[in-house]
Amino acid sequence: MRFIIVLFFLSLANPIYSQEHIDMNNIQQEISKLKKKFAPDKRTALFNISYKTKNNALTLLGETNIEIAKDTLVKELRQIGYEVKDCVVVLPSREFEDNKFGVIDVSVASLRTEPKQEAELVTQALLGSRIKLLKRFQGWVLVQTPDKYLAWIEPDNYQQMNKSELADWDTSKKIIFTKENGYCYSQNNINSTHVSDLVAGNLLKEIGRSGDFVKIEFPDKRAGYVPNSNCEEYSAWLSSRSLTGENIINTAKIFIGTPYLWGGTSTKFMDCSGFTRTVFFLNGILLPRDASQQANVGLPVNTDSGFSNLRPGDLLFFGEKKSPLSKDKITHVGIYIGNEEFIHESGMVKINSFDKTKVDYSSELYSRFIRARRIINSAGHNGVELLKDIKY
Repeated sequence: MRFIIVLFFLSLANPIYSQEHIDMNNIQQEISKLKKKFAPDKRTALFNISYKTKNNALTLLGETNIEIAKDTLVKELRQIGYEVKDCVVVLPSREFEDNKFGVIDVSVASLRTEPKQEAELVTQALLGSRIKLLKRFQGWVLVQTPDKYLAWIEPDNYQQMNKSELADWDTSKKIIFTKENGYCYSQNNINSTHVSDLVAGNLLKEIGRSGDFVKIEFPDKRAGYVPNSNCEEYSAWLSSRSLTGENIINTAKIFIGTPYLWGGTSTKFMDCSGFTRTVFFLNGILLPRDASQQANVGLPVNTDSGFSNLRPGDLLFFGEKKSPLSKDKITHVGIYIGNEEFIHESGMVKINSFDKTKVDYSSELYSRFIRARRIINSAGHNGVELLKDIKY
């Protein structure tokens, strides 16, 4: 009896917390830690993990496209001592297990934040570019683009392929459309019916030559003709790319007057980062999609004492400057031309200046300037990807 009384008073001095409370803290810490490590940017990585507990048993729910992140979570939770039931879906879903690839089949495909037409347009993908199919919902498909962006697309905009079909597409001889805008024709003359419109950067399979035209094939096997003067053989075009300040500025000026469209990344319409991405793409570089992502690649340029260290082709970033309570928030990007001038997409592609004596001086952008990055000296490293090094 005395022993039981002692145990009773010890229990009052050391209350036992519920296993559920302990579980919640430990589990959430592990999920947050691994999400920060493997999926810090929800635009390019999916790690939506939830859980439920019963006694000391734990069931993991949700989905991710990073299998190693899920496996690491399960392993670490088991090492802590939990009995883990793994019900996390790893994308691509089983529906796409054997046919998880797609190739864009229209000149410009629009990708959205949600699987519906009224959802926000966040990016675009060009004809001939690869996508990875992740899951289907209400007729739409969640995909990942070559720049790793995650968004929803309608199936009519791409041709689904298995590994063999994709390998055939990858190894086929291709042409790249190099004019800003144009058409593919049903016959080898410009008065024939259009098969499709085309924009700079579109890739098509070459299947022959016919006078002043290249006979081509779309990913869905449609055939047509493109004028020789509007395209180049893709591998030769890639080899001819020279990333210089002069080439970047010359390409950028082609688009002066092109109207703004939020989410646009093509020569039809562009947003600010879509403009810089397109300019560098046409010079053989695949930049990240958004301005805040582009601000993390290349090398920093010191602008603490002004703009004298800037060189043509440098990226300029604007937004809300950091405060004691917040970090810098990048919301806009442009390309430095020289002489304190820069070209950017805002309403339309145009040139502005940091020089207060110039007519095109922008006091707003001067006050919102945050930092600059040099891409030209980082081709192939520092987060700057060469098109020739990736399976675009």
